[in-house]
Amino acid sequence: MHWIALQPQREAPPTATLTDPLTALGWWALQFTPKVALLQGVLLLEVSASTRLWGGHAALMRHIYTSNKPLALMGYAQGATSLVAYARLLAPCKPPVVPDDLPLNTLLAAQAHLPTLVRLGCTRWGDLRALPRDGLARRFGASLVDALDQAYGQRPDIYPWLTLPEVFEAALELPSQVENASALLFGARRLLGQMQVWLQLRQRGVLALELSWQMDARRNTAKEGALVLRTAEPALGTEHLQRLLAERLNQITLPAPVLGLRLRSLETQPLKGVSASLLLEDAPQGDTLAQLLERLGARLGAGKVLQLQAHADHRPEHMQAWVQAETAANSIAVSPYCKRARGQKDLKKFKYSGSAPDGWASALYPTWLLAQPLKLSVRQGCPYYQGPLTLLAGPQRLESGWWALPSDDQPAMPALRDYFVAASSSAVLLWIYRERLGSAAQAPSEDWYLQGVFA
Repeated sequence: MHWIALQPQREAPPTATLTDPLTALGWWALQFTPKVALLQGVLLLEVSASTRLWGGHAALMRHIYTSNKPLALMGYAQGATSLVAYARLLAPCKPPVVPDDLPLNTLLAAQAHLPTLVRLGCTRWGDLRALPRDGLARRFGASLVDALDQAYGQRPDIYPWLTLPEVFEAALELPSQVENASALLFGARRLLGQMQVWLQLRQRGVLALELSWQMDARRNTAKEGALVLRTAEPALGTEHLQRLLAERLNQITLPAPVLGLRLRSLETQPLKGVSASLLLEDAPQGDTLAQLLERLGARLGAGKVLQLQAHADHRPEHMQAWVQAETAANSIAVSPYCKRARGQKDLKKFKYSGSAPDGWASALYPTWLLAQPLKLSVRQGCPYYQGPLTLLAGPQRLESGWWALPSDDQPAMPALRDYFVAASSSAVLLWIYRERLGSAAQAPSEDWYLQGVFA
């Protein structure tokens, strides 16, 4: 058995103070061993089963003391048992002394009886161990004898091991009042770093989180504020989340100074394994498409970044609709018409993977469609738009819409139309149509409508 005792810094850091720094340090220590316990303000790690995984004892210690910790350490010590490591942390000495020479005040079970033991001449662990066990148990209780056995490895170390909660929630007390919302990002980084450790240990990615803040109650304003951040892809790293938070915080005006922050996970998802590649060109570079759309949406507003979405309808005005790009990001990435390497910075690998539908070559559609068809004036049976129009191609007969279900904004109305490509006097190609009154045997209507313009 090999134990390591760690003690966090007692004084608060100059930047911010975690509500429970010892728990934050315990979550960080779980990445090295699953056996982490808290004892009287000290963190105890049993690392005998993890030494080989980290490449030896020296490599493990190097990882522990050089990795990014949520707060600074004040001291550390090692020992064959947890109580030996704890005692060496309280009474540091170089080189470490043997257990018999450790001061008696470093044994937790003996601290309540320390004045009596000192009068008996017991100042070291070895002095207490030399006393008769039966008399020691009758005078001071069996717990003191059991603690000696545990300290010397004759009884197992039994602790309630530290476990991760199902939902991440951590608070941060700011050292001074913050009046600018963008300045809250500095404190939020500490909470995001702690959440990243929680996500790594649980092998999950966050899809939604809530950052809330507590404001000065002495002001005649709201006491709390919050923002909810959502991502299309489960995020494990904090870089993308920090960028989204920065964009959102820049748009917030605080009604009162902020005194503390709280971060809470709302929705998480298990991470899927991704095979790594030895080729440099296959390595992820830059942001994914979903991350780019999320950053633009956070900066411009969710309703300002839109994406065309195709609909299975032959009527031109119903073939597509504008939707929020964040909701369409996943459908774009997995579309059968394109294949993209994950994490590719540019879109050079888009490739059509399906076959062209029948009649694709004969279908000619304009580049721009009008929001509403424009009724054209007709003179002597000839449609006019900035002059007389000349029919170049057509008709392209369209008959559909009778199966459509009515909705609140779009009633179900069939379309019976004949489309033509026409040229105007200004050499602009137009897409016009006229409606049919019923079946194909009936004569078409004399009304003409402008539907689109060719670029």
